[in-house]
Amino acid sequence: MSVTSMPAKGAAARPMTAEERKVIFASSLGTVFEWYDFYLYGSLAAIIGAQFFSQYDESTRNIFALLAFAAGFLVRPFGALVFGRIGDLVGRKYTFLVTILIMGLSTFIVGILPGSAQIGFAAPVILISLRLLQGLALGGEYGGAATYVAEHAPMGRRGFYTSWIQTTATLGLFLSLLVILAVRSIVGEKDFADFYWRVPFWVSILLLGVSVWIRMQLNESPAFQRMKAEGTHSKAPLTEAFGQWKNAKIALLALLGLVAGQGVVWYTGQFYALFFLQSILKVDGYTANLLIAWSLLIGTIFFVVFGALSDRIGRKPIILAGCLIAALTYFPLFTKLAETANPVLAKAVETVQVTVTADPKDCGDLFNPVGTRKFTSSCDLARDYLSKSSIKYTTTLTPGTVPAKITLGGTDVAFDTTKLADSQKATLAAAQAAGYPKAGDPSIVKMSNPFDIFRPQVATIIGILFVLVIFVTMVYGPIAAALVELFPTRIRYTSMSLPYHIGNGWFGGLLPATAFAMVAQTGDIFYGLWYPIVIAAMTFVIGFLFIPETKDRDIFTFENR
Repeated sequence: MSVTSMPAKGAAARPMTAEERKVIFASSLGTVFEWYDFYLYGSLAAIIGAQFFSQYDESTRNIFALLAFAAGFLVRPFGALVFGRIGDLVGRKYTFLVTILIMGLSTFIVGILPGSAQIGFAAPVILISLRLLQGLALGGEYGGAATYVAEHAPMGRRGFYTSWIQTTATLGLFLSLLVILAVRSIVGEKDFADFYWRVPFWVSILLLGVSVWIRMQLNESPAFQRMKAEGTHSKAPLTEAFGQWKNAKIALLALLGLVAGQGVVWYTGQFYALFFLQSILKVDGYTANLLIAWSLLIGTIFFVVFGALSDRIGRKPIILAGCLIAALTYFPLFTKLAETANPVLAKAVETVQVTVTADPKDCGDLFNPVGTRKFTSSCDLARDYLSKSSIKYTTTLTPGTVPAKITLGGTDVAFDTTKLADSQKATLAAAQAAGYPKAGDPSIVKMSNPFDIFRPQVATIIGILFVLVIFVTMVYGPIAAALVELFPTRIRYTSMSLPYHIGNGWFGGLLPATAFAMVAQTGDIFYGLWYPIVIAAMTFVIGFLFIPETKDRDIFTFENR
């Protein structure tokens, strides 16, 4: 095999070559398809729960469906280890060919897998196994694509080149939503839920074929080719990357000083904002998804803008500025979002006093990030109901108060567990009488069609969400280049993949559930924001003190010492 010449130091000013454009397009397109496959499950979790966990009641099967979705996030770091090692031993190109094959085939099999009504317990077991394979594949994909593109990029352009990879998660989400919407529109909601939900999963086989064909046309990265030719590649990348403190320390700093903050800012701006609109502000799903979609559509180009800017002023200042600004502004931005999207609720949260008075022995811990706990005591059921109704409350512990008493604007409601439905109905009526909005309140934002974006209320919300997306693009646009430049070629794939997927798969992926659990625990609809704020602030401090600037580093000769 001939060794491709490496990008020269003086190549920054020249235009992108046809080969470089093909490298970026092939890597980005394949990664878009991988994210498409990954997000399909999340978008259709409720329907999948009904198909594969039908032996349980609706609440339980939805929990199991979401846990299966979360499993894909949890195994991503293990995929990073497995495929990162292969990528540093065998090569970047062939490794992310394998990852896309695993992802595409796993997704297609979900589309043809019989439900629990047909094959019983085997259906959910196979489904979860496929989700684990998807997570493992995604864990290996990103590091391969980012490393491959960066090792083709000329000096002074790595931020710009790799920033195209950073658009793929958003574009994959868009693609999955578009395909789902198209099929739903054609067959109707009932037929879609019964059978045609499978069609978007079938489409993945076509996307897989295109991705594999395009990637087969590519050559191995020049840096890896030269390393193999010189015999300097690592024989044990896992041991070298994480068994030697000089390298493991950099991976740990990359996690805490770059990726953890990036992960929580990214998930707050896209996923928690959507969750906040729907579950807390009670905006209907159609409107909430359109609002997020418009903000992403307007903001996606800024991944490339900040990636290119990082070639000029550095990766570190842009990423850390995004973390710091996000940490300082999340509370005012989400407060403004609440005041605009559901003004009656926002006013009630500020003005209506709600107190739960209960026996301390009756009040347990409400922290329930995976949704599997069942509450039975009067105090716990009352607080859980209030938090799910977005009613802000405080708790007063008074021995002997059983059942718990809810006081809303001067009205007392005994929350009797033996008459749970009546207690909930009385609580809701008292809350609405005190100033909380009724379902369908006309002040809650509602879009009549996808282009209903020019009314002041809608435009203001899109503007707020756009600002949140700008934070996302600041931290995410330059992150691939920053991670690639931190590690030497011989262990680059392995070393960068693990901190990336722990930061995004664990710190970021568990954010929506953890933040809502914090809301439920405290009774404050904004309290969940402390999770991303603290992590982003931590990343700013650690990154500022310990992360070096790497934009001028020659990744073809750099070795850790």
